[in-house]
Order: sequence, then C-alpha cells, then structure tokens
Amino acid sequence: MNKKLITGGLIMAGFLLLAVGIATGGVNDVLNKAIRICYECIGIG
Repeated sequence: MNKKLITGGLIMAGFLLLAVGIATGGVNDVLNKAIRICYECIGIG
C-alpha cells in the first residue's frame, strides 16, 4: 500500500511540474534548443 502511495505521489508531482513548464513557456525553449542542436548536427548552424 505504501509503495502505491509513493508511486502515485511521484506521478502527480511529474504532471504538476509538466503543467508548470507548459504554463511558463518552457515548451518554446525546448523546441528552439532542439532545432539549434539539429542544425549543428547537420552542419548548417
């Protein structure tokens, strides 16, 4: 029972942090960094 409670709490914390990241515009930052890394890998940037 205790293990299920800990697992549920960690999953809820993960969803909470994901929602905070989306709300603060973190998605755009991650996308921009991913695009720059891809450009560097193929030699454009």
